[in-house]
Amino acid sequence: MRKVAILVLAILSTLSACNTLKNAVEASSDLSKLGGTWQLDYISGPRIAFNGLYPGKIPQMAFDIQGKRVSGNSSCNGFSGKLVADDTSISFNEPLASTKMACPGEGEAIFFETLKKVNKYTITGDTTLNFLSGDIAIMRFRKIK
Repeated sequence: MRKVAILVLAILSTLSACNTLKNAVEASSDLSKLGGTWQLDYISGPRIAFNGLYPGKIPQMAFDIQGKRVSGNSSCNGFSGKLVADDTSISFNEPLASTKMACPGEGEAIFFETLKKVNKYTITGDTTLNFLSGDIAIMRFRKIK
C-alpha cells in the first residue's frame, strides 16, 4: 500500500511539473514579438474602475523594434522616446517626450507612474503583453496592430 501511495505521488508530481513547464513556454518573452501597437486593458493600483480612469481614450503604446523607439498616448497626451528593452527586460526610466495638454482625472498620472515601475515583460499568445515589476503583473495590454 505504501509503495502504491509513493508511486501515485511520483506520477502526480511529474504531471504537475509538465503542466508548469507548458505554462512557462506559453508565456514567452521575445523582443521581436513586442513590435506593434498595444492597448492597455488593465493597470494595478488605483481604486478607481478602469473605465473611470480612462473614460474617453484608452492608453496605447507602439513599439518600433528596428528604430528602437516607443510612442503612444496616455489617454490624453502623446509621448515618444527611446526603447530600452531586450528579450525579457524593459525600462521606461529614460525621459519620454510628451505633449502637455491639461488632462482631467488621474488616469494619465497613474499610467506614467506605473510605467516607471516596469522592469520586465512577457507576451502570451502573441496578443497579450504583461508589464511586470519584479514578478508581479502591473499592466496588461492587448495587441491591436
